[in-house]
Parts: sequence; structure tokens; C-alpha cells
Amino acid sequence: MSQPIKIGIVGVGKIVRDQHLPALAKDQDYRLIAAASRHGKVDDIANFPDIEAMLGAVPELEAVSLCMPPQFRYDAARTALMAKKHVFLEKPPGATVSEVEDLKTLAAQNGVSLFASWHSRYAPAVEAARAFLDTAKIRSAAINWKEDVRRWHPNQEWIWAPGGFGVFDPGINALSIATHILPAMFITSAVLDFPENRASPVAARVTFRTSNGMPVTMDLDWLQTGPQSWDILADTDKGAMVLSGGGSKLAIDGKVIHEEPEAEYPMLYKRFAEIVRAGTSDVDLAPLQHVADAFMLGKRNVVEAFFD
Repeated sequence: MSQPIKIGIVGVGKIVRDQHLPALAKDQDYRLIAAASRHGKVDDIANFPDIEAMLGAVPELEAVSLCMPPQFRYDAARTALMAKKHVFLEKPPGATVSEVEDLKTLAAQNGVSLFASWHSRYAPAVEAARAFLDTAKIRSAAINWKEDVRRWHPNQEWIWAPGGFGVFDPGINALSIATHILPAMFITSAVLDFPENRASPVAARVTFRTSNGMPVTMDLDWLQTGPQSWDILADTDKGAMVLSGGGSKLAIDGKVIHEEPEAEYPMLYKRFAEIVRAGTSDVDLAPLQHVADAFMLGKRNVVEAFFD
């Protein structure tokens, strides 16, 4: 059995405590030996204020997991790749498409692996949905992704800043699934709702089409209270498909055919170990490209101010 990969985490925030640390603690493929963060710390390992200090003090690190907001990820990723460390990018992999393209080139030049970790693709029913759609003729599809920002991102100002994505922060999760299970598509129009006091949208309506004209719609809303909606629907010649719960449950014509507990982050780290040991990278930019296109084509609609 291979030795555990010595890994460090950069950016110790909510997602790290909720997902990354529990996943790493149970994975024998890794040994977490360091962390770097301006504010947070991880118990029982070495902690540093930034990635430069961490890499300088812990040269035996083989990989880093970058979990800071996307606006600040490029420089940290470049630093790690130039130091010949394998890099795991929390989603979204960067603030722009072009900077992630540059990171792909740097990873190849330095002989290390780069992983864009689209966690929702690893939801338990996603592959079953893909297999079903591969055997069906799809007439149309719809993405409905509606949640409560105050519940999931309380007081997180970075998501409202330029480059913070706004409602596309959860919306890109939907797109990571859609681009995996649906035919290739492109945006034809979009309307983005910007609160009058924010630089990123709180809701969006987007239309797509495939090359053969199949329509796809996407409705994103960050103000939904009560039950949360993370659904992808498809009308097909083999029945109505509903992939719900963020990809955890698949039903055809109302009959549940696949449902199991979520284990996205353990699966992400399993995949990262695979590509590190294979000497390859896994960086799909399609979800990020769709978000960029939505901002480029989208009509800006100003709505009432948002306050936490």
C-alpha cells in the first residue's frame, strides 16, 4: 500500500470544518500535517498565517487543498504549483476561466496534479441519472436551485463582492451536475437580479439550448425559506426524470430508483488521490464557463437591498 499523501489545507473556514476535515480524518490515503489561514486554525497540526509560510516551514508537504474564496485562489495555487505540490481546488476553481487555464498549464509544466473539485458531481444519484439519460431521448430539461443564503452563508461578505459569484456560488453546483449528465449546451439569454446594495446577484433566470435545439432552463434563487430545492428535471421518451436533493435521489415517473446518503467530499479526496498517483490532472471548466457566459450575456435587473 502506498504511503499516505502529506497534505496541507489553506483557508480554514466553514466548508473546511464541515466537510474537508471530517473527510481527511477518515481517509487513509492522506496525512494532514499543516494548515494556513488568516483567522482559523486546525488542532494538533502546525498552523501558519499563509501558504508561503507553510510551504517554507513544511517542505515535506506533497499536496495542498485550497479552500479560500475564489478571488484569492490563483496566487496561492500558483505558489503551490511552482513549489511542485499537487493542488486540490475547492469549487469554483477560480474567479475567471483564464486564470484556471493558466493553472492547468503550470501544473503540466511542473509535473504535478491539479484537481477542480466539483463536489456535486459526486452526489450519490448523479451517475445513475447520467446512465438513464444516456439511454433516453431528452426533449427538454430544467434546473431549479433555490436555497436560503442566510442559512448557508451567514455573514459571508466575500460571496457578494465582485468575483464572489453571488447566487451562482450554489448555482455552479447545479451546473457541475448538468454539464455531466446533459448534452453540451450554451446560454442564449439570462436575467440576473442584483440587490441595489450588492455587487453580485441574488437570483437568476437562464436559458440554454443544445446544438440540436433542445431547451434547458435554469432558475436560481437565494431567498427561498423553508424546504430547499436542488432539482434537475428532464422530459424524456422513457419518462419524466427528477434528480433531487442536490443529486442524492433519482426518480423516474415518480418512482425512486436510486437514493443513498451523501458522501461527496470523501469521494472527492478519493479522486484526488487517484490522479496524484496516476500523475494526471482533472480540470473541467464547463461549469465555470457557463457562469462567465451568464454574466456576459445577462441583463442586469436591480432589486431591493439585501441585508443579513
